[in-house]
Amino acid sequence: MATISAVPASRFESAAPLDATGFLTVAGRTLYALIFVMAGLAHFSHQEIAYATAQGVPLAPIAVPFSGIIALAGGLSIMLGYRAKLGAWLIVLFLLPVTLMLHNFWAVSDPVLHQIQLAMFMKNVSMLGGALLITQLGSGRLSLDSRRK
Repeated sequence: MATISAVPASRFESAAPLDATGFLTVAGRTLYALIFVMAGLAHFSHQEIAYATAQGVPLAPIAVPFSGIIALAGGLSIMLGYRAKLGAWLIVLFLLPVTLMLHNFWAVSDPVLHQIQLAMFMKNVSMLGGALLITQLGSGRLSLDSRRK
């Protein structure tokens, strides 16, 4: 039996049929980005600024809200699939200093706190890997980026 492939009626329609891959990509982007959106919003709180100050972050009252803007912009970009590659680079820019300055497990002598900081460090390294993948692979078919092509 011959099949007829659909031709898009406009540049906003996809010729490929919808399948689970597109929806799983949206779910993955959303779940991945959610932590950055939530963390970005928290970076405007006095508690976050005080914690960063206690950890020795220079200019914490300025740096912490600025990093919150970067995390929020990158997270929303990935979540919506709008300029997701750029958003992923923002997440890389966010994660590198945060991971090294706030989760420096090598400087913690208390064994319990050492393990907690090590786990947080490795979590961030893992998220850094995910961000680097997005910088190369983009946001997938069900995204605002795919509508721009």
